Amino acid sequence: MSRIISIERKILEKNDIVAARIRQRFAGQNVVVVNIMSSPGAGKTTLLEETLKKITSKKAIGIIEGDIATDNDAQRVEKAGASWVVQINTGGACHLEAGMVEKAIETMPDTIRLLIIENVGNLVCPSGFDLGDDYKVVVASLTEGLDKPKKYPGMYRKSHVMVLNKVDLAPHVNVRPDDFIREALEVNPALEVFKTSATSGAGMDEWCAWLMNLRKPAHA
Repeated sequence: MSRIISIERKILEKNDIVAARIRQRFAGQNVVVVNIMSSPGAGKTTLLEETLKKITSKKAIGIIEGDIATDNDAQRVEKAGASWVVQINTGGACHLEAGMVEKAIETMPDTIRLLIIENVGNLVCPSGFDLGDDYKVVVASLTEGLDKPKKYPGMYRKSHVMVLNKVDLAPHVNVRPDDFIREALEVNPALEVFKTSATSGAGMDEWCAWLMNLRKPAHA
């Protein structure tokens, strides 16, 4: 057991060194980095598509897409208007690591001012790896059920923001948005919350305004 813990610590320490290097680079360039995480099917790619349609005319936005396989999501966000897109396929790993991101940003143009990382769909692994990001966002959906914040507390504790997506489905899934929000805030009272439906457009203006007004935090 001690050997397993030691190896895990070494992996995380190496990751954190690279993440600090990424953070330092983007501090000098005034690039805000947002790490978006969720379970598979929460709707984060659709949320990104609709977000890009609303704000790409106002700000140069780069997207890093993380998936186990395929470049489907990269194609979708590029079509939606992202200024720069790169796909990372992990080949089976359930999360992105800082080294992957550092390699991906080698080709990022200097015009990008907001970099959004769409992490691999998973509520466990992604929250454990710093990617040099400034803000962590968990996209939840009513279709996941009310118990997810307390079943996966690490994700919710490390996130700055929760986007509760698919609120238009509330009448059909027996989960009320306010109940889900209450469960999440019991895990992390500091969460900033947005209620959205990427398909109907509900709450998208508020979410997009938050992204547009982001500034580098004090750690940068």
